[in-house]
Amino acid sequence: MHKKKKTSVLRIVTGRIVTVLPVVILQGLIIYGIAKWLAPFATLFYSVLSVLSALFVLFLISNRGEGAYKMLWLLAMFVAPLPGALMYLFYGNKRTGNVLEQRLSAIHDSIPIALNDGAQVQEQLQCDDKRIAQTFAYITKITGFPALRNDTARYYPVGELLFEQMLSALKKATKYVFIEYFIVQEGVMWAAMVDVMQRKVQEGVDVRVLYDDIGSIGTFSARNRASLLKMGIKCEKFNPLIVLSGALNNRDHRKIMVVDGIVAFSGGINLADEYINEEHPFGHWKDIGFEITGDAIRSYTFMFIEFWNASSLNKITKELVGDDFAQGAVSTAFDGYVLPYYDSPGRTEAASNNLFIDLLGQARDYIWFYTPYLLLGDGLREAFVRAAQRGVDVRIIMPGIPDKKVVYRMSRSYYRELLEAGVKIFEYSPGFVHAKACLADDCVGSIGTVNLDYRSLYLHYECNALFYKASVLIDLKKDFEASMKVSRVCTLQGEKKGLLHRIINGTLRIFAPLV
Repeated sequence: MHKKKKTSVLRIVTGRIVTVLPVVILQGLIIYGIAKWLAPFATLFYSVLSVLSALFVLFLISNRGEGAYKMLWLLAMFVAPLPGALMYLFYGNKRTGNVLEQRLSAIHDSIPIALNDGAQVQEQLQCDDKRIAQTFAYITKITGFPALRNDTARYYPVGELLFEQMLSALKKATKYVFIEYFIVQEGVMWAAMVDVMQRKVQEGVDVRVLYDDIGSIGTFSARNRASLLKMGIKCEKFNPLIVLSGALNNRDHRKIMVVDGIVAFSGGINLADEYINEEHPFGHWKDIGFEITGDAIRSYTFMFIEFWNASSLNKITKELVGDDFAQGAVSTAFDGYVLPYYDSPGRTEAASNNLFIDLLGQARDYIWFYTPYLLLGDGLREAFVRAAQRGVDVRIIMPGIPDKKVVYRMSRSYYRELLEAGVKIFEYSPGFVHAKACLADDCVGSIGTVNLDYRSLYLHYECNALFYKASVLIDLKKDFEASMKVSRVCTLQGEKKGLLHRIINGTLRIFAPLV
């Protein structure tokens, strides 16, 4: 079994390297070719390049973007003006992903279901807690998704329990199933899902699978897709890998499953065996998720349709989800408030990053986080420090066994500053934490796909659910407490290393936006 696990991990890593490496080499050759072609005009080109570099610097300084991210590109342009400027044009500038964003925006206006306007719920929130209402209103303003009355939301502290419910919901599907995940991989989990999906297609259910092209490199091939299509399962990849694409970094990191407009699932788990502890490449895999009903289903369905219709010629129509959608989504039940939304790298505002800063700023007693990676921008890092310094109980649960050693080392470079401020950091001893959640003062929190790193906060498409006064938060708190009991507490003494160590940490932070 151990050998099988090692082989599986090796296969994934090798597959990703084999797929990505030729693209990286080709990109380097293209840049080299451009530079060599311009060599006879070196003097003129150097002068033009100097002017352009100066303009780039001025643009970056005046831009509202994250300070650490800007510093990385400024350093790149200083060290190597031509490659640095070209790489920024292709990958560093948000405008390079405009084609993808425009395609999504065009689809957005033609989606066959409408979002609830949320006005009445926002008024109720205003009466309940003005400060929280402002937080919800801000997220609505920048994402377009409304605050809603929460019907039911059930919390799952491990991926295997969530998967059990997902499989049960799949078996009950009568009209459609929408599945959207960053990673899809052959194994026990996927085989079980395919078996049910195939039966459902035979019963006349419309089943659609959307996966990220880079996220599933080495785990889900053209052969796998062809196999699904042969069964009658519609399958598309999001943002296909294209050399020199400005949207190469803008991955679909969302995890969504919607069944019949009646129930939706989201959280940290991907569709691969380690997420349900069928395999243990990094000890016990700690992941979380939730099942939700009511008005929130409309938001998750809307998210899926937008990305599917932007990726496929086989559009989702009103006939499939339109006229009777509301019948499955509307409920008179009330269990607090919820705001499902998704992050987009095409927006000016980084929704989840700013949400976490806001929650850290308004927390009075405590605020706790789950995250597998800890690569913080200046604003979020300062928010953690300020909250702890004013006496808030700030805690972060991190992996005890990392899945990416370099990223883990970069994450630890933030420990000393946070610990000095009073932030408590726990490392989950049984294995790897892939959960993404926060909870503050027993009343407000979020569960979703957002890691505390640059990719999730600035570059990826993510989905998140903000809850207020919902019972799902009670279960989230119990899970936090249970995880802390089996975690080792990081100490400031353990992080007090020599000058060389601190220099290395500082260097690692410079490159944190790239991982």
